[in-house]
Amino acid sequence: MEQSFIIGDVHGCYAKLEQLLTYWNPDVERLIFLGDLIDRGENSRGVVQLASKLQDQYGATIIGGNHEEVFLDWLDEPQRHTSFYYMIGGEETLTSFYNKEIVQSLSPTNLAEKMKHDFPKEIEFLRSLPDYIEKENHLFVHAGVNLDLTNWKYSGKQYFRSIREPFHDGINHTGKTIIFGHTPTRRLHEDKRDDIWISPCESKIGIDGGCVFGGTLHGLRVKVNGDYQLYSIGANDNVTEKMLKLK
Repeated sequence: MEQSFIIGDVHGCYAKLEQLLTYWNPDVERLIFLGDLIDRGENSRGVVQLASKLQDQYGATIIGGNHEEVFLDWLDEPQRHTSFYYMIGGEETLTSFYNKEIVQSLSPTNLAEKMKHDFPKEIEFLRSLPDYIEKENHLFVHAGVNLDLTNWKYSGKQYFRSIREPFHDGINHTGKTIIFGHTPTRRLHEDKRDDIWISPCESKIGIDGGCVFGGTLHGLRVKVNGDYQLYSIGANDNVTEKMLKLK
């Protein structure tokens, strides 16, 4: 079993990502992003380019999220998807690649064509992202899987990238601990805190701390012995660290 360092939903929060990465050890740990690199935050372009660089130089694994999927839908059919994409933070992403004047002056079609021309490497990178990564004892996925299926691998993109309550509440019979993002943990904790969420059965761990909503960016180290070490960067940029040992 290799040691891994897992990062939750970044959503363009570049400065916090840089800070969190100082706790990752590239010599002994595989770096895994759980998706939603983009949208809402101020520097999605920087996050995408950094993640792509980490993939090229260190073999980092970046899982695709629903926001990457919606961005690509917009890119391919801008007239159809602009209203929804802008509503979920897409305008901030496009502004980070250009500036507000360009984004607001060009038609969606012309802006999408300009993106394709100017940033082919970044777009190819986002199109290549897998829906999940499976390890011996763990499954890493953006949103979750269809736990009603005999074989979760047939869940499909809609489940891998967008599922919420049916996965959170379902019985995990995959035989693996599932580490996921997508749903801010303040929606999973009764007291609305941004700490990571661990299911009552301790086989599902949610690490989307809602960083872009003034919450926390989490980095979870999965140790060789099966223990976990958590690094969390809050809204004030202070870092907390704690060890987790599940049953």
